[in-house]
Amino acid sequence: MPGPIDDTAFETLYAIPLPPPSAHLKTYHLGHSLVGKDMPVMLAQLAGDGHSFNSQLGWGANLREHWEPDIPVKGFDSENTHPEFRDPHEALESGEYDAVVLTETVEIRDSIKYQDSQEYLRRWAKAAWEGNPKTRVYLYETWHNLDDKEGWLTRIDRDLGLYWEAEILRRTLAHEDITRPIYMIPGGQVMAAFTRRVEAAGGIGPIKDRADLFKDTIHFNDYGAYLMALTHYAVLYGRSPVGLPHALNKANGTPAADPGPEAARAMQETVWQVVTTYSPSGVAGG
Repeated sequence: MPGPIDDTAFETLYAIPLPPPSAHLKTYHLGHSLVGKDMPVMLAQLAGDGHSFNSQLGWGANLREHWEPDIPVKGFDSENTHPEFRDPHEALESGEYDAVVLTETVEIRDSIKYQDSQEYLRRWAKAAWEGNPKTRVYLYETWHNLDDKEGWLTRIDRDLGLYWEAEILRRTLAHEDITRPIYMIPGGQVMAAFTRRVEAAGGIGPIKDRADLFKDTIHFNDYGAYLMALTHYAVLYGRSPVGLPHALNKANGTPAADPGPEAARAMQETVWQVVTTYSPSGVAGG
């Protein structure tokens, strides 16, 4: 396993932002329930007609499980009963995707230690580029349980640099056969920033505190799914999400809970502030 690339090399790699795409995207999402079925559908509605996607999900599925044919993907049968399911190896080999979004399972320390996260990020990125050299590859940063004994915000603040970057992204980028950036979708950072904004304000619209973004201690509800859809939109399209609609449908066609104009605006502004001040997102500031 290579050591992580140093700070200077890392900063240089992301010094020039990506140009926003000139057309709607076809995206592939590989992950688990912190991607979920609803969030990519919400993203498609935000992006508008012409955006399309496919995915493979599991229950806490890691990048290694998704890659290896002899390792079962936990929850495969229940999580992939939707029309957008497509086998990831077949999908990437097709070369049809403009963007490929990968994520690792949490506890992130365990994935790094036992599932060789950096190696499987490398394999998936290479597969995407072999299928289509123009594909943009992203690593979606997530979060831990709200009741994490080390502190939910503490973990989000610390884990980005310590684990997602240093142990996964920077080690992957150190491989000689990885010759271009893998960009980041800073989902955890957005969750933390919006939580701080809401809690400092004593609540915004129907969202009073961090718990109102979740249906349990880790899985987002409709409000949290909307926040993550905005985050994906801002990063993948390189455009501000401010002003986008907030009354959306879920994957099953039913209306998602609407955060309302005040909370939606706060979410949109927070997303744009986070992604434009984090250079590995590839999004230009402004």
